[in-house]
Amino acid sequence: MISNIVSWISDFMYGYLLIILLLAGGIYFTVRTRFVQFRMIGQAFRAIMEKPAGGDDKVSSFQALMVSTASRVGTGNIIGVSTAICLGGFGSVFWMWIIAVIGAASAFIESTLAQIYKKRGPHGSYGGPAYYIEAALHSRPLALVFSVCLVLTYGFGFNMLASYNLQSTFASYSFYDPNLTPWIIGLVLAVIVGYCLLGGGQRIVRVTSVMVPMMGLAYVLVSLVVIVMNITYLPAVISRIFSEAFDFRSIMGGFSGSCVMYGIKRGLYSNEAGVGSAPNASASADVNHPAAQGLVQVLSVFIDTLLLCSATAFMCMCSGIEPTEALSGAPYVQEALQSTLGMFGPLFITVSMVLFAFTTLLGNLFYVDHVFNYMFGHTPGKCFMIVYRIIASLVIFAGAGLSADLLWDIADVTMGFMTIINMPVILLLGKYALKALQDYEEQLRRKDTPFFCAKEIGLPHDVDYWTSKPLR
Repeated sequence: MISNIVSWISDFMYGYLLIILLLAGGIYFTVRTRFVQFRMIGQAFRAIMEKPAGGDDKVSSFQALMVSTASRVGTGNIIGVSTAICLGGFGSVFWMWIIAVIGAASAFIESTLAQIYKKRGPHGSYGGPAYYIEAALHSRPLALVFSVCLVLTYGFGFNMLASYNLQSTFASYSFYDPNLTPWIIGLVLAVIVGYCLLGGGQRIVRVTSVMVPMMGLAYVLVSLVVIVMNITYLPAVISRIFSEAFDFRSIMGGFSGSCVMYGIKRGLYSNEAGVGSAPNASASADVNHPAAQGLVQVLSVFIDTLLLCSATAFMCMCSGIEPTEALSGAPYVQEALQSTLGMFGPLFITVSMVLFAFTTLLGNLFYVDHVFNYMFGHTPGKCFMIVYRIIASLVIFAGAGLSADLLWDIADVTMGFMTIINMPVILLLGKYALKALQDYEEQLRRKDTPFFCAKEIGLPHDVDYWTSKPLR
């Protein structure tokens, strides 16, 4: 009964509400920013290389990018893409691209707002949607509701799903026992993550800043090798993507299982644009101008969906293996690679899933740590954090042995609630992010190093940072 209820809520959210909210909001911000995700892509790369404004001991734009990308880049890039193609068809890939391209503008707005309203702490800056909801809308209850949704999503739903997705990649090996192996893998993963969590947020930043670029590069290179080896399939694959994406008769005939719904579901799960998660990492960056960090998060969305999700999609679709419901998840990816690379293929996917799942779990729990600070009004005590991290590890252990359908629906629903709160809020506050962008561009046109001052955009709210510009 619980599974049916959660599934019904998920179908309602992604069948009507979230599709309208995400597409309308993304299109609005794309137009208002004058396609910032395309025309300022070069400046986004330059912003990544900027050193922290307060010194080398502060969190840089690059480190904040890696933390947010660690959460975005995960099992969804492999298992999520496979599930979308097997259940929704090749056309799902097109709708993943759409939600990424349009959503990148929303990601710019929410991350810029997180920087504008960030708070000053003993170890640097912190912030996120909960902070800009309370500061700008004066609604702590709404901010607390969002915070609870984030804890449920990243502390429970996403982490249980990541654990399940990881163990599912071992199903193709002869030693796999469906009654025992998932629990063993879940236990090992829970112990390793729990140990890492004892190092706190700074260890998470260091670990992810090293692992994310390495695993992402290796994954893309192997994908390119597979695509080149099956290059003759590519024209037919591209044609099929677009023909299925616009097969409206089929889509309207069964929307809940259509390529549109699966593309948006899995695309949103993967890149999280508009969800309100990445701003928690963005607020920790020590930058000279909020818009610079907004541009950095645009790159994070593109890296996740346009690069890594597309790598998985084309690697699978060019293999010649026809996707079916029975192959949904890890089996489709493993069979696709095995057909081209032999036994190296499944082994590579298993190793990739271990790294993707690990960084996803760490990035997710980094967000939860920051939200606890907001909910309690201070950094929680050591005893509370130890208990929470034990519970977080137990959740990872439990997720390995639960039902895949239930876990996908739980993650979709909790993420959906976050988006339903965050998107209307950034639509209300977006005018300040747009003014910050205008200020940033004006300084670039003058060949100045952009520095932000809140009063220059007429910000009516009190902020901890941005009260004055440094003397040039």
